[in-house]
Amino acid sequence: MEIRALLEGDESQVSMEFQAGRIYSRSYLLTFYSERAFLPGWLEESKPSCEALELRLLIQQSKFDGLVPADYHLEQLNFLFERSLSDEILTEKELAKMDILLSDAFMLLAKHLYQGKVHPEHLEGIWDIQSKEDDPRLLEKLNLALAKQNVRQQLFSLHPKFPIYQRMRQSLKKYYEMEQASTGLNWKNPVPEEPLEPGQAATQIPAIRDILIFWKDLENYAQGVGEIEVYDSLMMEGVKRFQLRNGLLPDGKLGKATIEALNQDPKALIDKAMVNMERLRWLPDTTLQEFVLVNIANYSMDYIRERDTLLHSNAIVGQSYRKTPVFNAEMSYLVFSPTWTVPPTILKNDVIPAVKKDIGYLAVKRMKILDFSGREIDPKAINWSGISRNNFPYMVRQTPGRHNALGLVKFMFPNKYNVYIHDTPSRELFFRADRALSSGCIRIQKPFELAQLLLSDQPLWNEERIRNAMESGKEQTVTLKKKIPVIILYLTFWSDGAFRENIRRDIYSRDGELLKLLQLPLIHEN
Repeated sequence: MEIRALLEGDESQVSMEFQAGRIYSRSYLLTFYSERAFLPGWLEESKPSCEALELRLLIQQSKFDGLVPADYHLEQLNFLFERSLSDEILTEKELAKMDILLSDAFMLLAKHLYQGKVHPEHLEGIWDIQSKEDDPRLLEKLNLALAKQNVRQQLFSLHPKFPIYQRMRQSLKKYYEMEQASTGLNWKNPVPEEPLEPGQAATQIPAIRDILIFWKDLENYAQGVGEIEVYDSLMMEGVKRFQLRNGLLPDGKLGKATIEALNQDPKALIDKAMVNMERLRWLPDTTLQEFVLVNIANYSMDYIRERDTLLHSNAIVGQSYRKTPVFNAEMSYLVFSPTWTVPPTILKNDVIPAVKKDIGYLAVKRMKILDFSGREIDPKAINWSGISRNNFPYMVRQTPGRHNALGLVKFMFPNKYNVYIHDTPSRELFFRADRALSSGCIRIQKPFELAQLLLSDQPLWNEERIRNAMESGKEQTVTLKKKIPVIILYLTFWSDGAFRENIRRDIYSRDGELLKLLQLPLIHEN
């Protein structure tokens, strides 16, 4: 009855008994062991059972899920296992501790695999996507793991259901293997003053060539040229492949962004994979047949139906000081030839200062000043010298047309952030590598194609009618027959269907904060 004595003591007694191996799921374990008359679950003739050995292996492999094996009593279990497996006779209390630690490790690992170790509310950035239910029948999983002798199956059943998660897990495993082989490479190459192009020479070229070969972006390279400092055309093709995987403009130039990405060693990518697998664990497991997915860090929007991507579009997202939030909502209507009522923040920070400098700004931008009843106000009738950012008693609205900041169509999914997807007149911005340029909303390169897909179940809205409505100069709202889920995510790493790793710059500097929380020692969860 040592198990019962250990679990039924008061908090200070339990803490003293387990010390660094403190118990996190004590209330669950009291239920689990009381239902089995406080008999051990992981022992066989006073030795760790096959299930116990399997669980220890899974704890060691939890690093491939971006978790920290030490969180799950690994050090304490290793100490007890080594003594037991070397035929040392453990005391009844030590055997009871081993059993409790194994059960607690299973519960905690199961919980973290299911909904993550870190709660999104502990982060500075906005994550406003509904979380999973709190308890996925963890005790039932523990009982089944022991009764059916399938510990791995029960734990793996708690992985996120998205195929991308298993692909990322394989990538992370690969990075751990590659980490051992990367020690001889130079991961601190200096950035040149001007981007290097083919034909130019530089001292860092051999090191960069080695990195490209290491990542297999450069293969079948001629032998005997390892120390040559000339950037040749074959190497440029490897640079382009690397740039594509890293979301950079594939121009083959070795500039600042490309060199910085090349300087990320496998350990840096292990860290990046860790935080993004955690983000996937936060997502609800609801399977959506049709939805719009925006990845902020990838500057992209995808329209997905039955797991097929029907439309991929480059996107422009919020600047670092006007970040696009992470949330989900339902798209219910779109507006052709929209007007644009300037939001308060942009009005205060951008429009009013511009008008005070030059009243002609309004005419150039085709903006009208309206009172809150909708009556147009002559800007020349306003005493602008007495106007400040905080006392402007009007609203400013831009007329429809190609000049409009929202372009020719906007897609509405009502939300508290007043964020939506829209067209833009600044088409040239889509060809930039860094597209964190908006005030929070999402501008897309292919608005017409998205409108076509959304209205494909309304035959009257054919291609001609959609184009006419976009160009009409008269605002027109069209309600969708069915609401389409919109999910706005922030992923800086993922593995695609071909198991290619995609690495993106952490444009909002969010990865470091989450990584730190993932690596922090656990606090008591009981």
